[in-house]
Amino acid sequence: MRAVRSTLIAIGGALILAGCAAQTPQTRVTRFHLNQPIAPGEVVVEPRDPTLAKDLEFQSYATIVQGELTRLGFGAARDLTKSELVAVTDVRRYSQPVGQARSPLSIGLGGGSFGGNVGVGGGVSFPVGKPRQNYEDITELSVQLKRRSEGTVIWEGRAQTGARSGTAAAGPEAQVRTLVAALFRDFPGRSGETITVK
Repeated sequence: MRAVRSTLIAIGGALILAGCAAQTPQTRVTRFHLNQPIAPGEVVVEPRDPTLAKDLEFQSYATIVQGELTRLGFGAARDLTKSELVAVTDVRRYSQPVGQARSPLSIGLGGGSFGGNVGVGGGVSFPVGKPRQNYEDITELSVQLKRRSEGTVIWEGRAQTGARSGTAAAGPEAQVRTLVAALFRDFPGRSGETITVK
């Protein structure tokens, strides 16, 4: 009995670990640049869509991007209109279904056996509610480092990640932080190479 119980516990633990591994978000990252040194300087983060310049949600994303650029040695520009470097940033979010819809809960009604050697049995089950569909929240981030004076893009990065809807990892800021950390890892990265970061 103890052996069976230990086996069940081990199997249960393995299933839990497998489930956690399956839920670990992965981030796909691609970078492009001119294969030339990028000298750090003062930079300002601006939205690709100018109408979002004063949007509070974008400002929260811009703060995350600026924080990572600061860590890399790019200072935040005080005079936004005269900064030589601009980090043009775009964030897009959407949801998509994952796998097949789960079957609704079933309630079963069953019969037992009666009498000595005579058995009568039967059962019926019927669904309750509608099938449930799981969704994944996807966030895509793109950042272009440009020279304001000439408009040249000296570095560009794109990243995408996803997490099950309703989880902490699927929150907008949580996903943007994940994307920014992956995007600027080993900056500037290999141009044209797509990597997966866990």
